[in-house]
Amino acid sequence: MKRFISAIAAVLLAAGVQAATIEDRSATANSLQLHYLQAGAGAETPVVLLHGYTETSHMWRPLIDKLADRRVVIAPDLRGAGGSAKPDGVYDKKTLAQDVHALVKGLGHRKVKIVGHDIGLMVAYAYAAQYPDEVESIVLMDAFLPGVGDWKNVWLLRDLWHFHFHGETALQLVAGRERIYFEHFWNDFAADKTRSLSEADRQFYTAAYAQPGGMKAGFGYFKAFEQDAADFAGFAKVKLQQPMLVLTGEKASGTFLIEQAKLVDDKVEGVVIKGSGHWLMEEAPAQVIPKLVDFLNRR
Repeated sequence: MKRFISAIAAVLLAAGVQAATIEDRSATANSLQLHYLQAGAGAETPVVLLHGYTETSHMWRPLIDKLADRRVVIAPDLRGAGGSAKPDGVYDKKTLAQDVHALVKGLGHRKVKIVGHDIGLMVAYAYAAQYPDEVESIVLMDAFLPGVGDWKNVWLLRDLWHFHFHGETALQLVAGRERIYFEHFWNDFAADKTRSLSEADRQFYTAAYAQPGGMKAGFGYFKAFEQDAADFAGFAKVKLQQPMLVLTGEKASGTFLIEQAKLVDDKVEGVVIKGSGHWLMEEAPAQVIPKLVDFLNRR
C-alpha cells in the first residue's frame, strides 16, 4: 500500500497535474484503514467525493482544485480500492457508506455535501439515506440505483456479463491482464474511446487494482448488487428532502438515473451531458466541472 501511495506523485507529474495543495492521508474508520485525499479550508460545508469502479479518489483531483478555496474537500478510496484496505467479505454499499461516515465523523465533520460517480453514487445515496440529517446536498453521476424503480432496464445493464463476472475463475482470468479487462469499461462505456480516460490514468488505475486483493474487492462491488437492491428498496420508502443534482451522459444512462432519482428525492435537478458517455469527468470536464462547482457552492 505504501509503495502504491508513494508512486502517486510520479504518475501525477506524467499526467501534468498539479496537486501541491492536495494531501494524501489515511485513517482508521469502521475498523479498517482508509486512504483519502484532503484539501482546502474554510467555513462552508465540507464536500465528500466518492469514486466508482475502475477508478479511485484520483479521479477527483481536477475538481478538488476548484472546490478547496471555500471548504475542506475529502475524497476517500472506498474499501477495496486504491490505498484503502481490501478485506474479504462485505462490499454492499450500505456498509461502504458507513465506512465513509465513520471517516467523516473521525475528522470532526457532522454535516457534508456528498458526490458520487458510478459505484460511488450508490454509496452516496446509501450515506444520505442512513444519515439524512447529516447531508446538506447530494450529487449522483451516471450509473443507476439498484432496487429502485425499473432498475434492470438501464444502459449499464444491457451488457450483463461483467456484473456476474466474479469468483475464482474470474480472478485467475484477469490476473496480470487487469488492463485488458478494464479497457472494456473505459472504451465501451465511453461515447468516444479516444476521449475517455488518458493513458496515464489507465496505467494508474490498472496498478491500483492489480494490488493484492484489489480485483477480488472490485468484483465484490458487483456481487453485492442483490443486497444493495434490497437495501435501497427499503431506503426508497422514505424520500430524501435534500437538493439533489443528477448528471448523466447522453450516450450512457441518459434520463434513466434522473427518473430514478425522482423516486427517492423530492428536490431533483437533472442534467444530461451532451455528447458524453459514462466517464463524465474525463469525457466532458468543460461541461461537468462548472455544473458541479455551481451546485456545490450554493448555500
